[in-house]
Amino acid sequence: MNKFIYTLFIISLLQSCAAVKLKKDIDNVLNKPFYENQITGILVYNPDKNDTIINHNSKKYFTPASTTKIATLYTAMQTIPEQIPALKYAIVNDTLFIQGTGDPTLLHPYFKDSTALNFIKGFKNIAVNLTNFHDDKYGPGWAWEDYDYYYQPERNSLPMYGNIATIYKTSKLNSIPKLFEKDILNINYTKLREEFENTFYYSPAKNDTIQTPFIIDNSLIQNLLSKATNSKISIANNFPDSNVKTVYGVVSDSVYKRMMYKSDNFLAEQLLLVSSATLSDTLSFSKAKENILTTHLADLKQKPRWVDGSGLSRYNLFTPASFVQILTKIYYEQPKERIYSIFPAGGVSGTLKNWYKSEKEPYIYAKSGSLGNNYSLCGYLITNSGKTLIFSFMNNHYLQSTSEVKQHMQAIFENLRDNY
Repeated sequence: MNKFIYTLFIISLLQSCAAVKLKKDIDNVLNKPFYENQITGILVYNPDKNDTIINHNSKKYFTPASTTKIATLYTAMQTIPEQIPALKYAIVNDTLFIQGTGDPTLLHPYFKDSTALNFIKGFKNIAVNLTNFHDDKYGPGWAWEDYDYYYQPERNSLPMYGNIATIYKTSKLNSIPKLFEKDILNINYTKLREEFENTFYYSPAKNDTIQTPFIIDNSLIQNLLSKATNSKISIANNFPDSNVKTVYGVVSDSVYKRMMYKSDNFLAEQLLLVSSATLSDTLSFSKAKENILTTHLADLKQKPRWVDGSGLSRYNLFTPASFVQILTKIYYEQPKERIYSIFPAGGVSGTLKNWYKSEKEPYIYAKSGSLGNNYSLCGYLITNSGKTLIFSFMNNHYLQSTSEVKQHMQAIFENLRDNY
């Protein structure tokens, strides 16, 4: 055996021994008392070597919380073009017929996109059709008592202002949209809004801005759109079935990035409706889900129970192995620069800004998911040796603080970073 081959053999042997020790160390951690009263699943995979490094309960189903947004992101990437379809329209005689695509950016305070509005303003006779939304306003299993929480707005075909009323105080009480200013009561109340009507409450002792979802109906959409365009808007019961065209708005990646960084439930839910709108004339979560599960994700080894786009529902069930499969598809299908710009970076951005820090470049790009007594993290880990690992680490039903759970996870991630 010549010297070069012998050196390669020794290096390979040392690497193999190091990998065995790393796996043993992490297995020992997962078998410590800290984890004995919770359900924990972890899968760590090297896609370039097709090598499974850690596999612990990876085929068991977990409540994923907002890591569900990884499946939503993948669906959107496969179905939505580079710019979000903002509006479908058809011109019949002198009337512009418009139909929503589920685009979440119209009058949204962050995106400030006016593409659709500017297009509509060019017409005198405008009719909006709202019959293409074939879903419930809330997802299955959403908490009914959270109806006034900003993170649970209604879903619909033509959202405006993020489907959120923003209320703040100057010399008087103000709202965005302005339409609701007459509906704000300056009194103490346990809720920010009445359950079944757009009556809002702002405590006299408050000086901060509050945000709460508003109730959506056809009349409200008509009024909001009319005020935004300074045009008379009528409601059309039908939509033309020929010569239908599309107006495109913001760059899709800007919406994906906002969804992932802020874990924005509204954007996630609406993106699946936009996906559905690109596939058919119907806006439905089920259509988008079934399409992706029977095409690009048909090979998932454990089919998920997937009921919403955001992960708000505890009815969702995914396995760590399924998330690693989806993340691996993204890894092979998308440029790394795009992936790392969309996923939050540990210690730098989004929901990971205060965790998984590094003295150098970020070593984790991932999506977190958190509900009461549940915390998961799924994404990409870059080791000091330059290798990219794909992981899913899911924790359900623990009684410790989430901060403690994150600390234990971070120790495992750092071990992988430093020793693989």
